[in-house]
Amino acid sequence: MNTTKKLRLGPLPRLDSTKMTFTCPARLKTDLDRYAAQHAQTYGEAVDAATLIPHMLDAFMAGDRGFRKGTTVKAVPPKQP
Repeated sequence: MNTTKKLRLGPLPRLDSTKMTFTCPARLKTDLDRYAAQHAQTYGEAVDAATLIPHMLDAFMAGDRGFRKGTTVKAVPPKQP
């Protein structure tokens, strides 16, 4: 495992938070746990997958140009009988 590379998700800032629960595939949980272990090794601070998820989602949303521009998908109106 190469720990000299920086991860896309850098050191975590301290933020106010709200609890949220979600379900994910076992494969994703395994990957999140692996990412958390690599993040801890890279930045020297223990972190678990549940702590990383909000930061990952925040980074994802910040990088989504369509979302940032406020574009929305136009709903197709229902057919009239």
